Amino acid sequence: MERAGTNRLAAEKSPYLLQHASNPVDWYPWGDEAFEAARRERKPLFISIGYSTCHWCHVMERESFSDAEVAAALRDGFIAVKVDREERPDVDRVYMEACLAMTGGGGWPLTVLATPSGEPFFAGTYFPKRSRRGLPGLLDLLAAARDRWREDPAAIERAAAGILARLRETAARPAPGDPPGRETADRAAGELRSRFDRAHGGFGGAPKFPSAHLLTFLLRHARAAPADDGMVRTTLDAMARGGIFDQLGFGFHRYATDERWLVPHFEKMLYDQAMLAIAYTEARQATGDPAWEAVARRTIEYVRRDMTAPGGAFFSAEDADSEGEEGRFYVWTPAEIEEVLGVERGRLASRFFGVTPAGNFEGGRSVLHVPVPPDEFARREGIDRAALDRTIEECRRLLLAARGRRVRPHRDDKILADWNGLMIAALAKAAASFDEPAYAEAAARAARFILDRMRAADGTLLHRYRDGEAAIPGFLDDHAFLAWGLLELYGATFRPEWLREALDLADRMRRRFRAPGGGLAFTAAGAEPLILRPADAHDGAHPSGQSVAAAVLFRLGRMTGREELEEAAADCLRALSGAATASPAGHAHLMSAVLDALRPGPEIVIAGDPRRADTGRLVRAARAPFMPGAAILLHPGGRAGAELERLAPFVKGMGTVDGAAAAYVCEAYACALPVTDADALARMLGSSGRR
Repeated sequence: MERAGTNRLAAEKSPYLLQHASNPVDWYPWGDEAFEAARRERKPLFISIGYSTCHWCHVMERESFSDAEVAAALRDGFIAVKVDREERPDVDRVYMEACLAMTGGGGWPLTVLATPSGEPFFAGTYFPKRSRRGLPGLLDLLAAARDRWREDPAAIERAAAGILARLRETAARPAPGDPPGRETADRAAGELRSRFDRAHGGFGGAPKFPSAHLLTFLLRHARAAPADDGMVRTTLDAMARGGIFDQLGFGFHRYATDERWLVPHFEKMLYDQAMLAIAYTEARQATGDPAWEAVARRTIEYVRRDMTAPGGAFFSAEDADSEGEEGRFYVWTPAEIEEVLGVERGRLASRFFGVTPAGNFEGGRSVLHVPVPPDEFARREGIDRAALDRTIEECRRLLLAARGRRVRPHRDDKILADWNGLMIAALAKAAASFDEPAYAEAAARAARFILDRMRAADGTLLHRYRDGEAAIPGFLDDHAFLAWGLLELYGATFRPEWLREALDLADRMRRRFRAPGGGLAFTAAGAEPLILRPADAHDGAHPSGQSVAAAVLFRLGRMTGREELEEAAADCLRALSGAATASPAGHAHLMSAVLDALRPGPEIVIAGDPRRADTGRLVRAARAPFMPGAAILLHPGGRAGAELERLAPFVKGMGTVDGAAAAYVCEAYACALPVTDADALARMLGSSGRR
C-alpha cells in the first residue's frame, strides 16, 4: 500500500525506484501488475530504465517525472513502468538492444514505448520536457504516440512485431566454430594498438572509459608476443595521475569526458574499482613497478572505507551529483585550498594538483589531477622527493577532511552478487600478490555475506540484497563473477571451502544457464520469460559473464582434474567463436581466457602446514611470477587436506618430504620431483614462464 503522496514504487527496495516514489507519475514497477493493467486498459507501456547514480536520470526526473503536466500525459495514454537496470539487467539488455537497433545509440535514462505485451515500437534515451536544441520534447512524443495508438493500434503492433523479429534474428548466435586461438588474440591486440592514444593512453577519443579488461588482456598478450608498445604503462600512468582518479579520497570515477582523463563523469561504480584494482595488481606483478601497487592499494582503501556495508559486502555506487550539481563535492578553487592549508602550502598543493584561478571545470573550479609526474615536480620545485611525498600526503589528508564536511553524493546501498564477486576477486588477488592478509579477510567477509544472505532455501543464488531482503534469481554474471571471486579467495587463503563453493557455482552454471546453441545464456532456464532471451557475449563496462565463466571453468577444471569443466569452458569458446572472430577486441576478456588456455602455466601443489615458515616461503615463490594461467593449491594435511583431496583428487600422495614443506610442479599431465627450497622453486617457475 502506498503512503500518502507516494506511488507504487514506495514499496520497492531499489534506491532508483525509491527516488521516483514521490513523483506524481502513476508508476508501476516491472511485473505482472503493469502488464495486466496495459492489457486491461488497452494502453501501450512507457518503460523508463535507469539507475540511482545516473546524472541524466536525475535531470529527467526533475524536469519531467516530477511535473504534473507530464504525469497527466502519461496517465492519459500509457502505463508507466520504472526499471532499475542494476536490479534487472535482463530487462535492460533486451530494451537496450531495441534502442540500439532502432536508433544506432543507447544510454541511460533509456526510454521505450512498447505494446501491452512488451514489444517495443519506439526507443530513445533522455528527453527534455519540451523540445529544445534539436531534442524532441517528452510531451510532444507522448502526445504523438498516444494519438497514433488510438487511431490504429493494430498498425503499431504490426510494426512492433517486425522490430521484434529483426531483434530475434540479430540475437541469433552464429553457428559454433572452432575455439578462437592465438591468431584471434593477436588480432585483438592489433585492433587495440590501432586505436591506442599514444599521447594520453587509453583507446579511442572522448569520452574515454577505463576498460580495465583491455589492459589485463594486453598484459597476458605481452607474455606470448612482443611488448605492448607501452599501451598498458601509458594508460595506467595517465589514469592514475588524471582527474578520473579521485586524488584525495581515491577510487576511480566512471569515465573521462575528454581524451586526457582530466574531467570525469564523477559517479563511482563498484565494478570499476574492482576491475581497475585487478589491472593495477597484475601490472605490479608483471612489471615489478611499485607505483602500480600503490594505486591498487589506494583503490581498495576507498572501497573499504566508503563502500563497505556493515556485514562486509560492498555497496554498488556513488553519485556524480550533490546539491543538484555534478562534481560539486570533488572540485576546488585555489582560495578554498589555501583556506584549508594556508597560503604557502596551499599554493604548493595547487601547483601539484593542477588547481588554477581559471579552473579546468565549470565556474572556475578545478578537478584535482597530477599534471606533472612527482619526480619532475620535485626537481622543478627544488624539493627532495621524499619530503614532497610527506607534504603532499599531509595536504591530501587535510583536504580530504575538509571535503568530508561538504554534502556528500548519494550512495546506492544495494548489494549486487555479481559486482561483489568482482570486488572479492580484486581483494583476494591483491591479498595474494601483496601478502596482505587484511584484504583476504575483507574478501572473506563479503563472500560469507553473499553465501549466507543471498541464497534461497534451495541454494539458488540471488542477485540483489537491500534493507534485509534478498531477491531476484541470479543471472549468469552473478554466478560467474562470484565463482571468480571465490576462486581467487581460495588462492589467497587456501581454505578448501572457497574452492568447494566455486565448484558449486560452476556446476549450477552448467546446469541452469546452458544455451540451446551452445555456451551459456544470461538468464537461467525457467527464468521470467522476456520478449528475447538476452545474450551475454560482448564485453561492456565490465567483462561479459560468459567470458568470465569460460576462464573460471577452465581454471577450475585444471585445479580439480574435472575434465567436464574444461569441456564446458571450451564449449563457451566455441559458442562465441563467430562473434569473437568478427570483433576480437570487443571480446578482450574472452581473449584472456584463450591465452590462458593456450599457455596455461603449471599446476603447483605445495604440501605443508600453512603456519610454518618453510611453507610460507614456497607459497611466496609460487605467487611471485606473473603466470595468470597457473593453478596453485596448498595441501595442508589433516582435515583440510582430506577436503582438498576430495575436491582435487590428483593431489593425493603429494605430501611433505622428510618433514619439510614441498612443492610439486606439474605441466602437461606430468609432475617434476618435489622441491623443498624456495629458490629452486623460483628457478623452476622461471623456466616454466619462458616456455
